[in-house]
Amino acid sequence: MKLCVIGTGYVGLVSGVCYSHIGHEVVCVDRDQEKIKRLSQGEVPIFEPGLEDMLASNMAAGRLSFTTRLSDGLAVADAAIIAVGTPARADGSANLDYVEAVAKEIGSCITAGLVVITKSTVPVGTNRKVKNWIAETCGHEDFEVASCPEFLREGTAIADTLEMERAVIGVESVNAERLLRDLHKPFQTTIVTCNLETAEMAKYAANAFLATKISFINEVANVCEQVGADVTSLAEAIGLDHRIGRHFLKAGIGYGGSCFPKDTQAFIRVAQQAGYDLQIVPAVERVNAAQRLTVVHKLKTALGHNLAGKQIAMLGLAFKPNTDDMRAAPALDVYPALEREQANTVAFDPIATEQAKAALPGIQLANTWQQAVKDADAVLLLTDWETFKDISLPELKKLTKQPIVIDGRNMFDPKEMEMHGFYYDSVGRPVVDGRLERIREWEDLVLGIYDRFANG
Repeated sequence: MKLCVIGTGYVGLVSGVCYSHIGHEVVCVDRDQEKIKRLSQGEVPIFEPGLEDMLASNMAAGRLSFTTRLSDGLAVADAAIIAVGTPARADGSANLDYVEAVAKEIGSCITAGLVVITKSTVPVGTNRKVKNWIAETCGHEDFEVASCPEFLREGTAIADTLEMERAVIGVESVNAERLLRDLHKPFQTTIVTCNLETAEMAKYAANAFLATKISFINEVANVCEQVGADVTSLAEAIGLDHRIGRHFLKAGIGYGGSCFPKDTQAFIRVAQQAGYDLQIVPAVERVNAAQRLTVVHKLKTALGHNLAGKQIAMLGLAFKPNTDDMRAAPALDVYPALEREQANTVAFDPIATEQAKAALPGIQLANTWQQAVKDADAVLLLTDWETFKDISLPELKKLTKQPIVIDGRNMFDPKEMEMHGFYYDSVGRPVVDGRLERIREWEDLVLGIYDRFANG
């Protein structure tokens, strides 16, 4: 099949590369000349494990190319895939300016019989607007519009495409359904066929539900802290119930990234415009916003409620591991909160350093985690990178001024942290203070020496 993928952001680029990998001829189109130049040279502008190698191999095989000219991409295409951004407006609604611009440009150079597939996350009713925008520009309706929302996760996007759990296709004709089924046949996945509106809603509903699970377990974690329960064991216990499931029950400092925050807001707006007042999803957003700052409260408790002049090491800036994406990352809220408390913050992230310079102007960045934690009064863990999970605890303790760790991702075993002499506060688990154990050991040692001398 010959495909024209419009937009080389996260969804468009990963989808285009994966489609070429399974044998389709793909032309990726973007107006950004510098980006297209870099991609044509084999340079990937985003961090996604395995993407650069896969892009290079498919370019070499002649199945993948890049251009700034949409007319070139559409000239021989069987289908055009819209994968441009739909960022949130100030009121939370999805900005469809890029989708509209692309639809009208498609209309200016469309070929008869083309199937236009919207992969961008869009509000209900958008695909019908796309059809109207194209028709108004080209003056006919000899084309078809379909909806095929993406369900990729940053960091595992290639696997999520090649081994997708399901494909949702919203269609209005047998021809469009056949083309989309053929497109997804190599993935050997379950295909759900529905109308355009259902496909559009499926993406929002899925992300809203997952966000709800995250905020739910975080609220449970907050209660666990008050009653002495352990949210990790609790999550295992309830997750074994197949009606609940074990996924997305990891307590922490909340969700971030390009999808959940934007899509929950857009879903609320969709419901409002439909005349329905959502109750659960707005509460999910409020819980998530509050959860981000729990690490700052824990930090103040550990350091005596005054952070002014304290040296704080912040480990992790990307919203999740295996990506350099800082959109809606907890660090964007935590760092300003520390600034307001007049703390001195040094941050480190294995990948997102360049993004942090733009997102957090003035932040002091270290080149290694060791450099970040040196002489720190406390360490904040915000992203669960494997690099941080592998930290040597004796080395960490030796480098810090005070062995205080506030873990927003529950990366370490509290018992092990206590054994190594750390004050350790995580999410939904009892606080441990190994410093007290060390003090008791020294007291026992001193008393033992005293007794030996006293008894002659």
